[in-house]
Amino acid sequence: MTLPIDVDAIVQLQAETVAQWHCGPIVNRYSDFMQLVCQQHEHNYRLWHQEDIARAKDVSDAEIAQVKRNIDGLNQKRNDWIEKLDDSITLLLAQQGVETAEDAPINTETSGSAIDRLSIMSLRLYHYEEQLEREDASDAHRELVTQRIALCQQQQADLSNSLKELLVDLFAGRKAHRTYRQMKMYNDPTLNPYLYAAKQLRAG
Repeated sequence: MTLPIDVDAIVQLQAETVAQWHCGPIVNRYSDFMQLVCQQHEHNYRLWHQEDIARAKDVSDAEIAQVKRNIDGLNQKRNDWIEKLDDSITLLLAQQGVETAEDAPINTETSGSAIDRLSIMSLRLYHYEEQLEREDASDAHRELVTQRIALCQQQQADLSNSLKELLVDLFAGRKAHRTYRQMKMYNDPTLNPYLYAAKQLRAG
């Protein structure tokens, strides 16, 4: 079976764009499903670096507050694009006329969520590999980092293989696919108690 989604290409895209974006502008040169993969990956890239700023000791409280808002917004986009990935897979399944067995089980996580985890792993690997290049790093530090890189690579390989197996099962109709809406509450002024209470106080 030839799948319409290439997991190896996704892992390569994530690794290559992380390296490129650290050296130049953030661009998305892809199309179709891979365009969505790259966009979702970009949200993780931006989120990673905002979280680095949030942990800095030399920034003001006002800057931290703004970074926190940035993180909330990017995390919302990250989850929105996981849903877009899963919606796109639903469309691909329909286009290929896949008939899912009535008793087909559902995986514990969606393909979009697995792609998100691979995105984060590519970021982790890039930044761990940066640590090996530090001139001030001790031998003990480099040894620890080397061990963690090996573990991350193993996790990346395991997750890639699991995603491949899931996609094979989905397009063979042996597993059911659904998009699970994240339904985050913290950015919704009608669901976050602090936000709607503050609005009521201002109105009063």
